[in-house]
Amino acid sequence: MALQCGIVGLPNVGKSTLFNALTSAKALAANYPFVTKDPNIGIITVPDPRLDKLTELVNPRNVVPTTIEIVDIAGLIKGASKGEGLGNQFLANIREVDAIVHVVRCFENDNVVHVDGKIDPIRDKGVIDTELLLKDIETVEKRVDKLRKQAKSGKKEDQRLLQIAEDILVHLNNMEPARSIPLEEEGKELMKDMFLLTGKPILYVCNVDEESVLTGNVHTERLKKAIEKEDAEMILVSADIEAEIAQLGSMEERMDFLHEMGLEEPGVNRLIHACYKLLHLVTYFTAGEKEVRAWTIVKGWKAPAAAGVIHSDFEKGFIRAEVIKYDDFLKYGSEPAVKEAGKMAVEGKEYVVQDADIMHFRFNV
Repeated sequence: MALQCGIVGLPNVGKSTLFNALTSAKALAANYPFVTKDPNIGIITVPDPRLDKLTELVNPRNVVPTTIEIVDIAGLIKGASKGEGLGNQFLANIREVDAIVHVVRCFENDNVVHVDGKIDPIRDKGVIDTELLLKDIETVEKRVDKLRKQAKSGKKEDQRLLQIAEDILVHLNNMEPARSIPLEEEGKELMKDMFLLTGKPILYVCNVDEESVLTGNVHTERLKKAIEKEDAEMILVSADIEAEIAQLGSMEERMDFLHEMGLEEPGVNRLIHACYKLLHLVTYFTAGEKEVRAWTIVKGWKAPAAAGVIHSDFEKGFIRAEVIKYDDFLKYGSEPAVKEAGKMAVEGKEYVVQDADIMHFRFNV
């Protein structure tokens, strides 16, 4: 399944610098607002040591990791919900992504101008929160007007949807994001259909200086406290460090640099892990001589749905799934050895696929 995350934030917070470091794309990074006018899209290969280990054991002709699309969206300013700056374009771009990666400036540097003059992550967060909320309020008001007309027919379904939409509107008018509204399935479908910006899961990326990348600073502590009640993730990343890592040629050089900085892995890895956690995603594998491949699914999916990620025919004609646990594959070293040990399970349509399962699907269409 294709996963797309949108990097957002005020101008000059380090969005494009981070984007360049995370992806193979080369967005322009400069010390003035609106340098990113069109959404740049880059592809990140999801790092997974389990895929590497399977590749060593199977020695396939081809290896296919899973990927995430990262979209660098134009910087937002106050008034964007009314079309100020590049607001309309920004808000249109963000509607398309699965999750929001909100980059917040948490470093002091007189040489990098802040759009509002002073470093204040709470104020910066508030600007974007407010603009997204105002746009969502506008969206829901239009839907409420439409549902009121429909509800005059007396249909219980229309009346029920109207009540849900009005409840959502009250919540938004209280300046609470849509993702914090407790809704039943019907309400979730309505909210999804409206493409509410504040309904999307969010990851806060604190862009810090090198000295603060391990323990944070006063700015990151303030932001951490401000998002305590949100269903959100937060990580510390130094865009400057990530940019330096991206310039190094070999993996050995990159790891040496990271160890010198006291880091165990690049910020891109932590960002991806946080996005997976935020979106409740897991990975399963297919492994054979032709190809070892990673597949991304939502946690809790059953075998037919997981098979459908490979091809819709796999889901339609699903018969059974042959499942090997990752640890068993490592222990016995090959599929034949796993089978001989009696460790390959045959599962039906109700089997819930687990993270790191190695799957073979049998189907008939």
